[in-house]
Amino acid sequence: MQIYKVGGAVRDRLLGRPVTEVDWLVVGATPEEMQASGFRPVGADFPVFLHPQTGEEYALARTERKSGRGYGGFTFHASPDVTLEEDLQRRDLTINAIAEDDQGQLIDPYGGQRDLRARLLRHVSPAFAEDPLRVLRVARFAARYAETGFRIADETLELMRRLARSGELSALTAERSWKEISRALMEPRPEVFIQVLQNCDALAELFPELAATFAKGNAAGGHLLGTLRQCAEHDQPLPVRWACLLLGCTTSADSQQPRLAAIDTLNQRCKAPRDCQELAMLLGRYHDDAFNAKKLHADALLDMLQHFDIYRRPERFEQFVAACEMHALAGAPGELLFEGDYLHGAASAARAVPVKPLLDQGFKGADLGKALSAARLDALRIYCREYSQ
Repeated sequence: MQIYKVGGAVRDRLLGRPVTEVDWLVVGATPEEMQASGFRPVGADFPVFLHPQTGEEYALARTERKSGRGYGGFTFHASPDVTLEEDLQRRDLTINAIAEDDQGQLIDPYGGQRDLRARLLRHVSPAFAEDPLRVLRVARFAARYAETGFRIADETLELMRRLARSGELSALTAERSWKEISRALMEPRPEVFIQVLQNCDALAELFPELAATFAKGNAAGGHLLGTLRQCAEHDQPLPVRWACLLLGCTTSADSQQPRLAAIDTLNQRCKAPRDCQELAMLLGRYHDDAFNAKKLHADALLDMLQHFDIYRRPERFEQFVAACEMHALAGAPGELLFEGDYLHGAASAARAVPVKPLLDQGFKGADLGKALSAARLDALRIYCREYSQ
């Protein structure tokens, strides 16, 4: 039995980046031997074991063979005769196919160190094109390492195009795709993720609602890429980044419904978490109003605030304002200057309306709700009038 450190832990140490988790590879062992040593099996698709003391994952060396469509369309073979080189060959990129033994010696049969020095994301073998998930993974790595000068090797980008055109991307499960998408959006350069997908023809397959916006020469796409960049620079959470991206679903300048329908379709297909879905829909619906907030009548302002449920979920409204601010910082052509302070003031005015006087007057149930809305509307009318003076 030989144990190696592999993958991201080795790569990031060589790059001088923090190592957050370690993947361990076991060569020359059987599942029975692992369990006899105290390891606990956890792998459903292939043998993975938890270390009895540290709880870290140890995987048996394995090979794989394409047997169907999609990310799960593989037959795995794990046995003591699978070599370290055979296991490393099935990995996606050369920089992820470097192993380190317990003496600190590197085993690098596919030139990962060379590509680290050259700042290249290069596939290990032609088998790369058998796994459609690798299109998303490589685009995510490009978003992570863009600031340090990494680029995708031309031959790897061509394999990604071949995968995108093969129809294999449609076989990816929403859950596995979302894991890659959400991680990519939280990388230092999330806009690079979208650019790579566009460059390898995968964007139209994965996000058809966005394809026209990010087509070559479309200024709206360039602005949305800038918005994602601003989100990263200002450390915005995932719901804000997702909502900003889905503004690209806009399909008509004079009708809201196509935009909202496209956002909803993309939300459902990706099975995005509820907070991401809700913020994306609200931003799609009220983005234009937010940039023209000072022109809105008090009743329109109240309608917006009520839909955000600012009384019980103030954080959602704060994320909406932040998304609008990122959009403005990216320099949307032709848009009015966004003034988040005005919206914050309106929200404060509505929240400040006390409930107790209405209860003291005997309002209850639906009547209390109507009276409270009327009082908030009056407060917003006063706010709008005073602000304009």
